[in-house]
Amino acid sequence: MPALLDRFHVLGRSGLRVSPLSLGTMTFGTEWGWGTPKDECRRILDAYVEAGGNFVDTANFYTGGTSETFLGEFLAGRRDEIVLATKYALAMRPGDANSGGSHRKNLMQSLDASLARLKTSYIDLYWVHAWDFTVPIDEVVRALDDAVRAGKVLHAGVSNAPAWVVARANTMAELRGWTAFCATQVQYSLAERAIEREIVPMCSDTGVGVVAWSPLAGGVLSGKYARADSGSKAPLDESLRKESNQKRANERNLAIIAVAEAVAAEIGRSAAQVAVRWVMQRPGVGSVIIGARTLAQLNDNLQAAAFELSAEQMQRLDAASRIEAGYPHDYLRSSTVTRFLYGGARIE
Repeated sequence: MPALLDRFHVLGRSGLRVSPLSLGTMTFGTEWGWGTPKDECRRILDAYVEAGGNFVDTANFYTGGTSETFLGEFLAGRRDEIVLATKYALAMRPGDANSGGSHRKNLMQSLDASLARLKTSYIDLYWVHAWDFTVPIDEVVRALDDAVRAGKVLHAGVSNAPAWVVARANTMAELRGWTAFCATQVQYSLAERAIEREIVPMCSDTGVGVVAWSPLAGGVLSGKYARADSGSKAPLDESLRKESNQKRANERNLAIIAVAEAVAAEIGRSAAQVAVRWVMQRPGVGSVIIGARTLAQLNDNLQAAAFELSAEQMQRLDAASRIEAGYPHDYLRSSTVTRFLYGGARIE
């Protein structure tokens, strides 16, 4: 019987083969007051690999380094089988101005510390965790290129960055013969589709891979929350761990959840599986990060790889979650502007 994750995507222009579902390990460790104990973390990783997954995502910042430390131990003897991604840029020592940011000093000290915790000599994909506007683009790109040339990093990526930054950085890299960003890691779900305005078109045009995080919008799209007048599920003002989740559990998203639950009922799946699958089937998405605090949550999310949504089901979910393209896109697509641009001629 083939593994559940028996197909792979080439990530951007890197040639790197990654699973369509990647394992996010922000929950590995309990230092933040929530998360997963060590033994359960090992079971989660083992189950992911047993399902055929090969793409594991972490960060030096996650649980103060514990996530990387656990992975370094768990991956002993099978490191080369895994596409291992980690990140740098978030401050590791509060009050130390150079322990955070994307500049060269922090890159070098963060990378060496991650290699030590992960017990490896190289990182397959090294992400800039969040774009730092205080650092020149050329410093970041050249420093990453130096890490690649030193053999410590194989591929470079950037997370949480504007489209124009990625495009400019990669143009600079191409011009100067440096290592370009092969992928960008972005928040993407039925509840958060802003990347479709600029980032997805940029990636499609330039060959940058898209790795999506938070496909369940912090758990809200799992369907476990209900309107205030419903007693069947947790009300909006209870059981929400983060303030950001309270904002996500609004009337718009509850309407989206209703459609996801209807689709799920039609095909015998969970709303969470439908939400993850929708992201998997969106144009340009190379991999979707699934994080879990329990083995049961992981197994449920992995089932998103076991089915496909029909075109009609995708259209219903798309209609329920659609956002306005905004200016200048709506303006440029208006009948008035296209008539002036093309003089009434039909351009295909």
